[in-house]
Amino acid sequence: MAGGLSPAAPPGTGTGGRARRRGSAAAWLLLAPPSAVLILLFVLPIGSVLVTSVTDPRLSLAHYERILTVPVYTHVMLNTFLTSLVVTALCLVLGYPVAYAMARRTDWVSTLLLTVVAMSFWTGFLVRTYAWLVILGSKGPVVAAYHALGLGPAPTLLFTSFASTLGMTHILLPYMILALFAVMKKVDPDHLRAAASLGARPRAAFAEVFLPLSLPGVVNGSLLVFVTCLGFFVTPILLGTPRDMMISQLINQQIEELLAWGFASALAVVLLLATGLILAVYNRFAGLDRLWG
Repeated sequence: MAGGLSPAAPPGTGTGGRARRRGSAAAWLLLAPPSAVLILLFVLPIGSVLVTSVTDPRLSLAHYERILTVPVYTHVMLNTFLTSLVVTALCLVLGYPVAYAMARRTDWVSTLLLTVVAMSFWTGFLVRTYAWLVILGSKGPVVAAYHALGLGPAPTLLFTSFASTLGMTHILLPYMILALFAVMKKVDPDHLRAAASLGARPRAAFAEVFLPLSLPGVVNGSLLVFVTCLGFFVTPILLGTPRDMMISQLINQQIEELLAWGFASALAVVLLLATGLILAVYNRFAGLDRLWG
């Protein structure tokens, strides 16, 4: 209108609105490929397993009732969690001093330890498992050393709970060390120097200052090792015994030997729910974004 104010343009019709629409479209285009991959590789398979667990051979919750009521399957579940706890504790006890040395030292020792830990990722866990088959075997170096020292007949080390736990600890130890190291490296050395200047001895400074500050790394590493150990399969089969069967071995047995797809799916769902519950508790109190320090 001449001599007056022109009517305001509708929201989103100007240059800014077109730019926002283009940005939104670009964002959706960027999100589409990874979203499709996640749906195809995770959502659909997990949904299929969930449906199979309650529909094979007929619609019911009988498989879940069987897991919770049959002592054999209850024992497998308890053994899986107990083994995971033992492996986690061993990794923490063995990994904490190594991570502490890596974080506190600034000379070649720290570099050497970090290199050794990183080199473990260059060798597949299957190769490392077979290495323990040789080391703990009847003709391996452990038995040979036992005989050389004149200690009599060597104990059976292979195909035992000890061998299985040792193998899983060896494989998961680097994960614990790196999780601890990521947090310990962020601890300001001035905190320890301040404690020393106030009269605290090294042991007291560690217990009162450094240890509390490193607890997030302890939680992160323990969670990572525990959740990973829950699904271990190859190492317990190659090094362990049938008496110490874990849930992943039971799932494999139900599929390969018995073709019990419904019951195997129910076991997989239980394992998934247990893992999800652990992660949910961690996320509630710490946040998954802090998992790597």
